[in-house]
Amino acid sequence: MKIAVICANGKAGKLIVEEAVKRGMDVTAVVRGENKTSAPHTISKDLFDLTKEDLFGFDVIIDAFGTWAPETLHLHSESLKHLCDILSGTNIRLLVVGGAGSLYINKEHTKQVMDAPDFPEMFKPLAQKQGKSLDEIRSRKDVKWTYVSPAGDFRADGPRTGEYILAGEEFTVNAKGESIISYADYAIAMIDEAEKGNHIQQRISTLGK
Repeated sequence: MKIAVICANGKAGKLIVEEAVKRGMDVTAVVRGENKTSAPHTISKDLFDLTKEDLFGFDVIIDAFGTWAPETLHLHSESLKHLCDILSGTNIRLLVVGGAGSLYINKEHTKQVMDAPDFPEMFKPLAQKQGKSLDEIRSRKDVKWTYVSPAGDFRADGPRTGEYILAGEEFTVNAKGESIISYADYAIAMIDEAEKGNHIQQRISTLGK
């Protein structure tokens, strides 16, 4: 399988690359500068400069783009739109590293995690922009996308346990009542989805056991 990981030098991107390489995939890191991952191939380009020709021939594109500064949060929507536009009408699957704030907390799917009174105010702008980008990609029937939300507590330096729970659109907790996952275990879930392709045009979520 031939995959490209966009923003591969980031914390999530590096571990996704590492997991894919371990499984013998043909991996390309898409980075703006030097490739600091274990991927054997590199495309040195800004995400917004990528073209259809750059991504031709890949089976899966994994979008690990993320930004947290208030003045750049709009790029979540803009970057995803750009990727959807250049993948439109192709069989290349697009997997997106998403957020947890847009997971639903009721069965009617009218309330989200970010709507809860105890949701931290400092994270609301990010959750809202990521939620907006999810709403927008839902309308793209021309793209084989999958949006993968992590647990509420997404731990960059957490251990790789090799296990995870796959869930859907609703906020889920494990047997301990926790919603936690490490970046390393999230990477396993992401590459499992890349291999299987079971959730095209769906949002899924994952959490640690």
